[in-house]
Formats: sequence, C-alpha cells, structure tokens
Amino acid sequence: MTDKHLSTQFDSELNGVSSRVMELGGLVETQIRHAIHALTQFSLDAVQDVYQIEIRVNQMEIDIDRELSSIIARRQPTARDLRLLIAISKTTANLERVGDEATKIARMVKSIIESGSARSLPSSELRVAADLASGLLRKALDAFARLDTAAAVTILKEDDAIDQEFDGFVRKLITYMMEDPRTISSSLDLLFLAKAIERIGDHAKNIAEFIIYVVKGADVRHSSMEDIESAVK
Repeated sequence: MTDKHLSTQFDSELNGVSSRVMELGGLVETQIRHAIHALTQFSLDAVQDVYQIEIRVNQMEIDIDRELSSIIARRQPTARDLRLLIAISKTTANLERVGDEATKIARMVKSIIESGSARSLPSSELRVAADLASGLLRKALDAFARLDTAAAVTILKEDDAIDQEFDGFVRKLITYMMEDPRTISSSLDLLFLAKAIERIGDHAKNIAEFIIYVVKGADVRHSSMEDIESAVK
C-alpha cells in the first residue's frame, strides 16, 4: 500500500469523524431548542423530547470517542493531525455537556410545572440569553468546520455578552427577592436555569479555543484577549 494511499485513507477517516462531530452538534442544537421551548411554553412534551435526544447524544459521544481511539492507535498522527483529533475529542465532550445543560433545564421545567408555579415565573426574560447562547454554539460549530480562527476570536468576544446578560438577570432576581421574600423560591429556580444557559455559552467558547489550538498550536485557555489575538496573527 503506497504512502499516498495511506494519506488519502487517513484524510477520509479525519473527514468522517469531523462530520460525526457536526452531526452531534446539530443534535445538541435541536436539544437546546426543545429545552428553550419547554422553558418558555412550560411544555411537558418538549421536556420529553429533550430526554429522548439526550440518550442519542450520549451514545454518539461514546461512538465518536471509540472512533478517535481507533484512528490514533492505527495512524499514530503527529503535529496538526494529532491536535485536530485532540480538539475533536474535547469538542465532543463539550457538546455532550451542552446536552447535559439542556437536560438540566428540561428537568427543572418539569419540576416547576409539577409544583404548579409555572405561570408565576417571568421565564420569558431568559429567552434573550438562551438565544444568544444557542447562536454562539451554532457559530462555534460553523467556525470549527472551517477551522476559522478569526471567527473563533469573535466568538470569544461575544461570550462576554452572554455573561453580561447573566449578571444583569442575577441583579434583577436579587431585587425581586429583596422586595418580596415570597419570590425567593421561584427566583432560585430561575437562577438555576440562567446558570445552565450561561454554561452553554461557556462550552461554545471552549470550542472556539480548540480551533485556535488546532490551527496555531497555541493553547489560549485562560489567556487575555490581547494574548489570544496575538496568537492568531
């Protein structure tokens, strides 16, 4: 078997596992949409949809990890190819955790519905943050598919908007609780939901950092924006 044939086969395997990650990303995006629908409409049907997708997400994570292990064992990749496989593994883990956050939202919504306090919660205020987080994940997956470092830097900056939305929402909840202690229980429920949404944005940010790692070979986790932009140049 020629080196060229081996290289072509390896490229095919890399493309195949990358496609599986994009498929997983699409599945998780659907899960988020159902979770947001469950939250804003207090829909038990949407809650069940989230639970069903969670089963598929978990299985896909296992399948992708198995495939990655096989490729690494057989091909023994180096340099950028190895960085790509590592980044795919970490991206897969982050996507599975996004699915976990969507499931947390669904589980809390189910609990709120069953407690009978659903309509008293201003859950629609979380929609802005949820849409921001979902959009950021979509952009991160698109940037990962293209290994676009410029888009990755933009995503890292946009995550600040979600953090600001979360901080503003927390301040509002604190005001509610101070003005009327009877809102403490429902406000804590909303805080739990808001934190889950914020974590979705954090995972999108992680995926953006992996893009820079693959292309530039630089680990920019916990780095300042100035250092990140310097690494990308």
